[in-house]
Amino acid sequence: MSGIAGIIHFDGQPVEPGLIEKMTSAMAHRGPDGINHWVKGSVALGQCMLRTTPESLEEHQPLTNEDESLVLVMDGRVDNWEELRRELLGRGAVLRNRADAELVLRAYEIWGRDCLAHIDGDFALVIWDARRREAFCARDRMGNKPFNYHWDGKTFVFASELHTILALSWVSEIFNEGMLAEFLAAEWYSRDETFWQGILRLVAAHLMVVGVAGPQPEQYWEPDLWVTLPYIRDEEYIDHYRELIFDSVRRLSRSHRSVAVEVSGGLDSSAIFCVAEHLRRSGRFAGPCANGYTLSFTDDEKANETLYSQAVAEYLGIPVHEVSPSRVELSWFDKRAHAYLDFPGFPNATMAESLLLQASLKGSRVILNGVGGDEWLAGSRLYYAEEFARRGWHALFTCFATDVEIFGISQTMCWLARYGLLPLLPVSVVAGLRYLNRCFRRNKFSEFYWLSPTMKDLIRRRQAASRQRYQNVHWIGQRELLATRYDAYLGIAREQAEFTYASFGLEPRRPLHTAAFVQFAFSTPERLRLRGDRDKFISILKVKTPAFQAGRF
Repeated sequence: MSGIAGIIHFDGQPVEPGLIEKMTSAMAHRGPDGINHWVKGSVALGQCMLRTTPESLEEHQPLTNEDESLVLVMDGRVDNWEELRRELLGRGAVLRNRADAELVLRAYEIWGRDCLAHIDGDFALVIWDARRREAFCARDRMGNKPFNYHWDGKTFVFASELHTILALSWVSEIFNEGMLAEFLAAEWYSRDETFWQGILRLVAAHLMVVGVAGPQPEQYWEPDLWVTLPYIRDEEYIDHYRELIFDSVRRLSRSHRSVAVEVSGGLDSSAIFCVAEHLRRSGRFAGPCANGYTLSFTDDEKANETLYSQAVAEYLGIPVHEVSPSRVELSWFDKRAHAYLDFPGFPNATMAESLLLQASLKGSRVILNGVGGDEWLAGSRLYYAEEFARRGWHALFTCFATDVEIFGISQTMCWLARYGLLPLLPVSVVAGLRYLNRCFRRNKFSEFYWLSPTMKDLIRRRQAASRQRYQNVHWIGQRELLATRYDAYLGIAREQAEFTYASFGLEPRRPLHTAAFVQFAFSTPERLRLRGDRDKFISILKVKTPAFQAGRF
């Protein structure tokens, strides 16, 4: 959880002395282990260091190659460090230390812009390539690390936090009313805009080359919707899921200090905590130990989930530390918005600040959580369309019979028509039915009584643009459409959460929100995510699979 910043004048003008220092000092909370800079002529780069892995103890940034023709600043971590190290050494690379930044810089030396295909992890990075007079920028596949930038035609500026860019004299503070409308209406469409005109965010899974012609963003990864796994039985998918979650927790637990785990008592966080402890006992956990933390709402029985987290603690035979939730005054949000010139977050997000404080005071730099489980393990009744399309009559009958038993024949027949037959109709027919539905249903915008006419108009335009963009999406791409729509909000939510964690010197890691996990989700039948009234079905099946019987779990 470091921070990066930079100024590059492509007109050759030298960077004003002290300017990059001003940017990094504005986010000094990201650099408890030091803040360093590299300045040469028209280029100035800065990095705020938070060391979270054993290898990061050897890391120094900004990082240059031997002749300073390449300079790297990175907020990030390489989760396939073992494989990448072997691959680089096999290519003849000379590694000066074990740091992840060294791996990334050498990967760029060997593969250039194609290096991202060899790097897995969470990162936001910039490599100044003096030979080409261009900056190579990239953000991780899931957008877990923030990256904001501004281009005025001759100068490129980037930083981990918005207010750092707005502190520069030539960057105008012009409010983006479209984004305000999205926030006020809770309708999320934009993936690259911020609250300020001219300041953009690099979208997840995108790289960007910046030269004299300005920024050129390009998507370098997306999940393959057409890949299927060579499995026949449900148990095979379950084996795969378990292997994946164990590997993900192992890789993301790499730390030189104790690893904190948020344990709400839900399926996702409980699974991660249990996996972490099983890995520790088998000597495969990549950190010294895992400490569980949960919020205890002792004054509200409906909100209190400590019974579930206590059950997890009893099962493992280790404690889960209970922490009272934080409560802040309304003035707190006002001060934060003015200080950081960004949306200050929602009240429910501030509850965990006391938990983060406790984890930080206990010495942790890394905290694992269950984010991603709701997005990628939860299912929909599109399993009817899937099974119709692949002629999986046995699976179709099983799903139908389960739904009838729980919800009744009338409701199940409605679902069969809506989620089984309708998606298989020609795109033009589906588009026509959607149009008729919009005509007859109550006007959604009448609900936004708190919005001005201007704000309502902005939301209408943004919704229309989004609908036009996806009107020809085939039914099998509905999960992609859903992910894209949610990503607009979740991308912002992740950045807000990331900022809060950074304020406490913590790096959040999400074992269920990795590229490998997302690809697995898109390659898994819907019937394994939702079955009857059981959501996240694959994560709660009590099946003694061959892998389980072999003692691997």
